[in-house]
Amino acid sequence: MIEHDVIAQATPMPILVAPQAVLRQKTRLVRPEDMDGLRTIIPRMFAAMYQAPGIGLAAPQVGLGMRFAIVDVSDKDGPRNPIVLINPEVIAETDSMAAREEGCLSLPNQYAEVVRPEAVRVRYQDMEGKVQELEADDLLATCLQHEIDHLEGILFVDHLSTLKRNMIMRRLAKEQRQKH
Repeated sequence: MIEHDVIAQATPMPILVAPQAVLRQKTRLVRPEDMDGLRTIIPRMFAAMYQAPGIGLAAPQVGLGMRFAIVDVSDKDGPRNPIVLINPEVIAETDSMAAREEGCLSLPNQYAEVVRPEAVRVRYQDMEGKVQELEADDLLATCLQHEIDHLEGILFVDHLSTLKRNMIMRRLAKEQRQKH
């Protein structure tokens, strides 16, 4: 479990914006020798995610090619429920599908309805290296699938038609040019 005061004192990491190449690369598994580094990085990722504000952040979004992500779908006004997922994988999903509007911190201000399995079971390791399983539906299921997609080099726009994806990517590029 990540301590809230550790997150509060952490310096937020910069979040990469598409089309950064690392966002399209498949990540490698986290190894035991990576864990010390992750203990420093993960509070900084939570700080960045909460500041953005967002509900999930995957390692590639901060420039790291390792298979881990963080999520917290709790109400921002209530108690936080930070979850660290190391080497996560979807091990079961429902046949029933659900559509939900998605956005992404690496595609700021861009949103679209994405259809995904309604519920999933995810297996992952926690910060102590223990294997855990998490069953999720609704927003948490969507968030987990979205973050695990990032670890495969997949963005939410890849679930859209080519036309919609191209429209969003052009709009994002235009907004980014106007910012600089």
